[in-house]
Amino acid sequence: MSDQKPINWTNARTLVALAILVGTELVGASWAAGWALGGLFQLGPTVGHIFEVVFIVIGFVGLYYFMRAAVAHEPFRR
Repeated sequence: MSDQKPINWTNARTLVALAILVGTELVGASWAAGWALGGLFQLGPTVGHIFEVVFIVIGFVGLYYFMRAAVAHEPFRR
Protein backbone atom coordinates (compact mmCIF):
# COMPACT_ATOMS: atom_id res chain seq x y z
CA MET A 1 0.00 0.00 0.00
CA SER A 2 2.94 2.34 0.53
CA ASP A 3 3.73 2.29 -3.21
CA GLN A 4 0.46 4.06 -4.06
CA LYS A 5 0.41 7.81 -4.47
CA PRO A 6 -1.72 9.82 -2.03
CA ILE A 7 -5.17 10.95 -3.08
CA ASN A 8 -5.57 14.50 -4.33
CA TRP A 9 -8.84 15.31 -2.55
CA THR A 10 -9.57 18.39 -4.64
CA ASN A 11 -9.58 16.37 -7.85
CA ALA A 12 -11.46 13.50 -6.17
CA ARG A 13 -14.23 15.85 -5.02
CA THR A 14 -14.41 17.38 -8.49
CA LEU A 15 -14.79 13.95 -10.08
CA VAL A 16 -17.48 12.87 -7.61
CA ALA A 17 -19.44 16.07 -8.24
CA LEU A 18 -19.01 15.59 -11.98
CA ALA A 19 -20.26 12.01 -11.77
CA ILE A 20 -23.34 13.10 -9.83
CA LEU A 21 -24.17 16.02 -12.12
CA VAL A 22 -23.49 14.34 -15.46
CA GLY A 23 -24.91 11.01 -14.30
CA THR A 24 -28.18 12.60 -13.25
CA GLU A 25 -28.51 14.46 -16.53
CA LEU A 26 -27.45 11.59 -18.79
CA VAL A 27 -29.40 8.80 -17.11
CA GLY A 28 -32.44 11.02 -16.59
CA ALA A 29 -32.48 12.09 -20.23
CA SER A 30 -32.03 8.48 -21.33
CA TRP A 31 -34.91 7.35 -19.16
CA ALA A 32 -37.11 10.15 -20.49
CA ALA A 33 -36.20 9.21 -24.07
CA GLY A 34 -37.24 5.60 -23.48
CA TRP A 35 -40.49 6.72 -21.88
CA ALA A 36 -41.20 9.20 -24.69
CA LEU A 37 -40.54 6.71 -27.49
CA GLY A 38 -42.68 4.07 -25.80
CA GLY A 39 -45.52 6.55 -25.48
CA LEU A 40 -45.05 8.10 -28.92
CA PHE A 41 -45.41 4.77 -30.69
CA GLN A 42 -48.10 3.55 -28.23
CA LEU A 43 -46.21 0.34 -27.54
CA GLY A 44 -47.92 -0.52 -24.28
CA PRO A 45 -46.59 -0.47 -20.74
CA THR A 46 -44.42 -3.60 -20.96
CA VAL A 47 -42.58 -2.58 -24.12
CA GLY A 48 -42.37 0.98 -22.80
CA HIS A 49 -40.62 -0.25 -19.66
CA ILE A 50 -38.26 -2.34 -21.77
CA PHE A 51 -37.42 0.77 -23.80
CA GLU A 52 -36.79 2.68 -20.57
CA VAL A 53 -34.44 -0.01 -19.24
CA VAL A 54 -32.52 -0.22 -22.52
CA PHE A 55 -32.10 3.54 -22.66
CA ILE A 56 -31.07 3.70 -18.99
CA VAL A 57 -28.37 1.09 -19.66
CA ILE A 58 -27.18 3.14 -22.63
CA GLY A 59 -27.05 6.19 -20.32
CA PHE A 60 -24.94 4.32 -17.76
CA VAL A 61 -22.58 3.10 -20.47
CA GLY A 62 -22.19 6.68 -21.68
CA LEU A 63 -21.53 7.82 -18.10
CA TYR A 64 -18.89 5.10 -17.69
CA TYR A 65 -16.97 6.21 -20.77
CA PHE A 66 -17.36 9.88 -19.83
CA MET A 67 -15.93 9.24 -16.36
CA ARG A 68 -13.03 7.23 -17.81
CA ALA A 69 -12.11 10.23 -19.92
CA ALA A 70 -12.57 12.61 -16.97
CA VAL A 71 -10.30 10.55 -14.70
CA ALA A 72 -7.69 10.38 -17.46
CA HIS A 73 -7.66 14.18 -17.72
CA GLU A 74 -7.98 14.91 -14.00
CA PRO A 75 -6.31 12.09 -12.07
CA PHE A 76 -7.12 11.84 -8.38
CA ARG A 77 -3.74 10.39 -7.43
CA ARG A 78 -0.86 12.87 -7.12
